[in-house]
Amino acid sequence: MNYKKCIVVVLLLSCSILASSNFENSIKRAGLKALPTSTEAINKLIDPNKVLTPKRIALGKQLYFDTRLSKDQSISCASCHDLSQGGADGLSVSIGINAMKHPSHINTPTVYNAVLFERQFWDGRSPNLEDQAKGPILAHFEMGMTEALTVERINSVPEYVTSFQEAYGKDVDINFDQIAIAIAAFERTLITPSRFDDFLNGQKDALNEEEKEGLSIFIDRGCINCHTGVAIGGSMQPFAIANEFKFKDVGDFKGDEFGLVKVPSLRNVTLNSPYFHNGTVVELKDAIKEMSRIQLSVTEIKDSDIDSLIKFFHALEGRKPDIKQPTLPK
Repeated sequence: MNYKKCIVVVLLLSCSILASSNFENSIKRAGLKALPTSTEAINKLIDPNKVLTPKRIALGKQLYFDTRLSKDQSISCASCHDLSQGGADGLSVSIGINAMKHPSHINTPTVYNAVLFERQFWDGRSPNLEDQAKGPILAHFEMGMTEALTVERINSVPEYVTSFQEAYGKDVDINFDQIAIAIAAFERTLITPSRFDDFLNGQKDALNEEEKEGLSIFIDRGCINCHTGVAIGGSMQPFAIANEFKFKDVGDFKGDEFGLVKVPSLRNVTLNSPYFHNGTVVELKDAIKEMSRIQLSVTEIKDSDIDSLIKFFHALEGRKPDIKQPTLPK
């Protein structure tokens, strides 16, 4: 009798190990990747050619929070990309100086983990954070500046001049490109490792069974085809390929020249309502239903599957860096 029980136990353990191994292999095949655990490895992943020093990061942080980078000195990068929340503003359409709405009714994307994205902006027009940082500053409906006025303002602040020299060398030219480089240095630090990363890095109890079930559904149903890689998104993909997006006429944004749209990262997705490029869907469950319909041609998705997916998405809520608003130069 005891011998038979031992055989049963061994068989059960073998099945459990095999199931666990198959699950892990399916994750690897799906292309999901964890954030590295060491600072050195993370820096290599972000960009081995960008040297981040404490002085460069501190300078970029001041610029990120400084309203002097907007024409009427009313908003900063932090105004729309709120680091105390999900790295966005929670509005359906971004608001700039003089309460101007984005003319194409574009929703503010998160700045958290943006360094991991293949492209920046919803239409993917910028290849990196250094280039992206220039866009909102110059847009008349956002910060409303010119390159010349931006350079003049920053160079008129003695403490900024000193900080640039200490961060980038005595002979640094504090031009518009260099200002954007400094802002991006800070933004490159805004990554949020999550329990999902812990799980991929070997901590098997980091996800509970319900979250693992959600992950399995995420892979099996095809969500992984677009939301993949270390950013779990961030590449350019066709949008509404199976059915029309029900809110397609809100705003005039149609994607890039090929109709491609940047895939939002699912990291911290539970913190970044409303959803889609035009911020037309408030509830995450409704966003899942709409994505299933327009991307996967799944018109009916079970509530239990939606619940499992949302539980998995909660495991993607990351540990944010401890960001306190800096003291700005006089």
